Amino acid sequence: MEYKVSSGDIILYENDLELDDVLDTGQAFRWNKIGDNHYVGASLDTPLEIMGTGGEFILKNTDEETFLKVWAGYFDLGTDYSELRNEYSKDPTLRSACEFSGGIRLLRQDSWEALVSFIFSSNNNITRIKGIISRLSEHYGHFPTPKEIAVESPESLGYLRSGFRAGYILDAAGKVASGEVDLENVRKTDYEAAKKELMRIKGVGPKVADCVLLSGFGKTEAFPVDVWMKRVLETYYPDGFPEAFYGTRGIAQLYLFNYIRKKGKGE
Repeated sequence: MEYKVSSGDIILYENDLELDDVLDTGQAFRWNKIGDNHYVGASLDTPLEIMGTGGEFILKNTDEETFLKVWAGYFDLGTDYSELRNEYSKDPTLRSACEFSGGIRLLRQDSWEALVSFIFSSNNNITRIKGIISRLSEHYGHFPTPKEIAVESPESLGYLRSGFRAGYILDAAGKVASGEVDLENVRKTDYEAAKKELMRIKGVGPKVADCVLLSGFGKTEAFPVDVWMKRVLETYYPDGFPEAFYGTRGIAQLYLFNYIRKKGKGE
């Protein structure tokens, strides 16, 4: 990771990153595109404006402490994505996916924010999810804690216009606030036990649990499977996904998901 502080901004030099690949592909729902390679968003209550392409990025109005404490981890700057792509390229399908979206990387989000976001993602589209989460944050003036949401009701959450998902969020908030589901324990335990724990929450099935474990807990063996990934597995991996990539198959999934989704749309 190479960066410098310049007039209250951070200038980041990172070759394996493209903003359109990571901020506008359904990994996180707090980002809005305001120009070419130019986004505004947040992680919990820390806002950011970021722009750039081709290996040079400007993080606006961000001090060095915040960059190192929040954004270096969020953008997974400690992982060598060139080496990962070299490994994935031993597989022909993954090689094509990596060539198609070379700027993809895992956004390592706050665990509670990821849980809330992906519960709202159930049978939903990116635009609507962004709207729900924006209304939630605006209502409280920050991203609400489990305890703040736990005292709500389906009626008091009506402003979210989230439908049946309001009940799921209330269940998640209640269980996390009470300690019935301990997010720190989820972080510390192994993948299978962590997945089982999250699935105790209403509305958290296998796919949502894997999304949360990957994005919110950094468990890179988590492998979310939706309609697009089912198509990938059926078409390219009828005998199963390569075991050699099991430990980071969640990151591999990001490349494959973007590849098959855009290829399927003719992009």
